[in-house]
Amino acid sequence: MKGLYASVWAETLKMRKSKMFILTLIVFSGIAITMGLMILVTRNPELAGNSAMVSAKASMFKDDWSSYFGLLTMIVLTLGTIGFGTIAGWIFGREYSDRVVQDLLALPVHRFTIVLSKFITFIAWSMLLSLILFIVGVITGLAVNIAHWSVGIAYHYFIIFMVTSFFTMLLCTPTALVASYARGYIAPIAFTIGTLIVTQIMFVGIPNITAYFPWAIPALYSGVSGAGGATPDLVSYIILFSTILLGFIGTVAWWRFADQT
Repeated sequence: MKGLYASVWAETLKMRKSKMFILTLIVFSGIAITMGLMILVTRNPELAGNSAMVSAKASMFKDDWSSYFGLLTMIVLTLGTIGFGTIAGWIFGREYSDRVVQDLLALPVHRFTIVLSKFITFIAWSMLLSLILFIVGVITGLAVNIAHWSVGIAYHYFIIFMVTSFFTMLLCTPTALVASYARGYIAPIAFTIGTLIVTQIMFVGIPNITAYFPWAIPALYSGVSGAGGATPDLVSYIILFSTILLGFIGTVAWWRFADQT
């Protein structure tokens, strides 16, 4: 247990001292603030000036909290997916890119402990970003005075938002495996973007099977896909958690048995 604690502490120090950590905090906060600004543009179209693109984007935002929370959830399903995948790639690929993985593996710590500490750090980092996105989003929404505020509505959507975020970040276990196998950052980022693109294609082209595609299940759970979307069933969640578990086991196995020279 002491080994795990020390390993988590070491990973946390790496996270805190990295520019990546500060950058993600700024980006997720900035996204939430931008959403509030779009609400202002929706109310005051003249603020967009002659920009047709800004006007078109602003028209997607409705001036009520239910729609606003729905958009926050969509953000974490799209941009959040890319953000979480990038973080997973950084945590599991950094030592390979910096060519210090041999130094890490030479430490008197079991390799399973190293992998577990990386996953714990990843979940904590991603959870923090999700909370920042939601909290800054709420503060921004209150600042621009979005209509129909209700603590009950906020609590309802907070639960949906956090569970959706949790599913999304857990689905990064295969990304961690890709980062470990590819020994760097680029492949896991490409893998994350690829899963996002495939998910969008499935929603448009073959929506009837989206309930059985693991990366589409968080969106179906959240309800942002609309009333006509497929409904996740028991098989859906078995597929979801099997994918998460296989990604975790695969990552542990790679670090444990693969040639790291």
